[in-house]
Amino acid sequence: MVHPFEPLVIRHTHRLPAPCGTAGQGDVAARQFDAALMSVGFKLSADLLGHLSALSEGTVVDTAVRTLDTVREMVGDHVQHNAYFIDFPANVPDTLDFWTQCITEALADDASREGTLAQLRTGVLDLLTLPSYGTYQHTYAQMLAAHDELIAAAGDRLTVLHLGGTPNDEVTALYLALAGSTTPLGDEGLLDLAVLAGHCADGPQPETIPVRENRAVVNHARLDTGADLLLDTVTDVLRLACALSDGDVTLLEPTRFRSPARPVRRALLAGLDAVVAASPAKLADVAAHREAFKRLGERLHAHEYAARWPHAADVFAVARGEKEARSFDSRAAELLDAHDVTGATRLLESAPGKLFRSLDHLLRSCDTQDERDVVVAAAERVVPQVSGRVLLSVREHLHNRAQEHGERRVFVNGRGRAWVAEDTRPPVPAGECERLITALDAEIRRRLPDPGHLLIDPDVLDVALPLSGKATAAGLGVLPRGSLSPVDGELLRFFVHWKQASRSTDFDLSALMLNASYKTVSWLSYTALTEMEGEHSGDITDAPDGASEFINLRLGAVRGTFIVPQVNIFSGEGFEEVEESFFGFMLREAEQQGRPFEPRTVRMKSELRGPGRVALPLAFIRGDDGRWRAKWLHLYLKGNPNSNRVEGNRVSVAMLLRGIVERDHLTVRYLTDLMADRATATTPWDGVSVPDGPVTYIGLERPEGLHPGSRILTPENLRDLIPG
Repeated sequence: MVHPFEPLVIRHTHRLPAPCGTAGQGDVAARQFDAALMSVGFKLSADLLGHLSALSEGTVVDTAVRTLDTVREMVGDHVQHNAYFIDFPANVPDTLDFWTQCITEALADDASREGTLAQLRTGVLDLLTLPSYGTYQHTYAQMLAAHDELIAAAGDRLTVLHLGGTPNDEVTALYLALAGSTTPLGDEGLLDLAVLAGHCADGPQPETIPVRENRAVVNHARLDTGADLLLDTVTDVLRLACALSDGDVTLLEPTRFRSPARPVRRALLAGLDAVVAASPAKLADVAAHREAFKRLGERLHAHEYAARWPHAADVFAVARGEKEARSFDSRAAELLDAHDVTGATRLLESAPGKLFRSLDHLLRSCDTQDERDVVVAAAERVVPQVSGRVLLSVREHLHNRAQEHGERRVFVNGRGRAWVAEDTRPPVPAGECERLITALDAEIRRRLPDPGHLLIDPDVLDVALPLSGKATAAGLGVLPRGSLSPVDGELLRFFVHWKQASRSTDFDLSALMLNASYKTVSWLSYTALTEMEGEHSGDITDAPDGASEFINLRLGAVRGTFIVPQVNIFSGEGFEEVEESFFGFMLREAEQQGRPFEPRTVRMKSELRGPGRVALPLAFIRGDDGRWRAKWLHLYLKGNPNSNRVEGNRVSVAMLLRGIVERDHLTVRYLTDLMADRATATTPWDGVSVPDGPVTYIGLERPEGLHPGSRILTPENLRDLIPG
């Protein structure tokens, strides 16, 4: 029987759960399966090919059909990618010539002639009123017929699918990995965890669930099965209530609570009551989410149960302002307002995570060296009690803080929304920064496991540590914000695809080119179809059945240091409203030819799901050595409600890019340098051979032939590298 969560396992792990079926002669079908996978940029590992070859032909064919559907969606090949200009990237016209042609065709059309003439008399013409503008003038089949087949090249992407364990074992392992993650998951990860948690509720559970959002999702499943809830703060109950109403368990966005069934209502009230009864001080946490607790209390009819669960009633009394429970943060703020840094530090020392998040503020508030010594000494005492994710975040912050000089500062919230503001903070003393960094390095080194033989892919060293899934979009070949990865190929081609849900929607793909000083050189968009030895595939303004746009660039001819692709919403639904939207880029050699979209040349495909009306997935940087590298952004700008264009956001984009590029992100290199101190050997992977014995492998792709006892860390599970 086929496991319903097989696609989840493939997408998250690049492993195919071991297919089971009758033995047979499946070798021919397995080789055909492998060839079909290679046409979309995937390949069977030797072990998986051998396993399939020993099964019946029918089993192999059924497995192939399912798997191909999954990987084609992973790479974006599950939709038809048409282009407005049928020969794209050949024969793309000059922008003004193209617009003139559209006007000429409108004047030749009886239905549009009068309206077009009337607009021309006013001196202003709306391109969207021209019949041949913004809609495909040919079918997808006609476009395919106009292009030669792609010529295979050594540089084409080949993502290897490895042999997994039994379907049940793979699903359980994926659930445990997601639920027990030491870093927050992205939106897609939380949705997948919700599905898996319900399926795995009666099976093995992680020893701990350190991330509160994950705990809320797991509690939802536990509530459905009658298992005990994992609650130790009032906010845990609030997050669970959000999960039950399909709301935001991160609490960044307000949730419209539904009225729960009576048993659920009782479970939530009993959970609140037990938390506060065990620790009345936790009432102080209510203030941070006062409005949400008030709305929840109304839905739970808390007043009807005040006698039965009096401590739960206290929660809602605090939310309504009828009962005082001073928050921890307000007490610390009061001490700082009174210039009592020592008192604030002693208070915060009882909450080590808060102390570390407050170090910058505390050190800036110190008037004397004695006060600074008190702050640093407190941090050194409690550093073993702070989560690894917080330690790494503070380590990165302090390193960059020492290099900042009061200029503009980039802010990015948990949903990827970005903005720039003046940095008015005074500097943090260099001596205290160095002392804290030394303490952090020592503690992080202590927590890292002994790696044994460390085998490292050099291309992974500049990947930013995945301290939060919120800093990474879902997709294939996607790396965390701040990562730097090599880009090799003559032609760089961006693509965006979207399908509107209910109203006409126009996404516009553009590319901004900047020089080394972040000044505009030029751009490619629907208003500049041919620039810098590049081409735009043409503007599509409506997507009821889905639409795609492309930009093609010859990297050697680009004038400038930075290429910043962006997706602007000109009109219609937002990124979170459309039925589907994704962005990606391809690399190919000039002689390869092929269709506008070729799945095996796709290097990255990411979902576009975020706030704002302008998406900035990544940028490309030309280094001093002349090589191009991708810098991962995952940012969204607020933009305008309509008519967003690359010309209108050039300044904002340049400032944001500068903030990300010039920030030193904590990367894999930092942790591998610490791990190397205890490694028995450290070997850079040459891309071909692997050691005979077990290793700890860290890289962008899993090599074939690793010893079965090896620990393997790739972007799919790189979060496991973050110490608890």
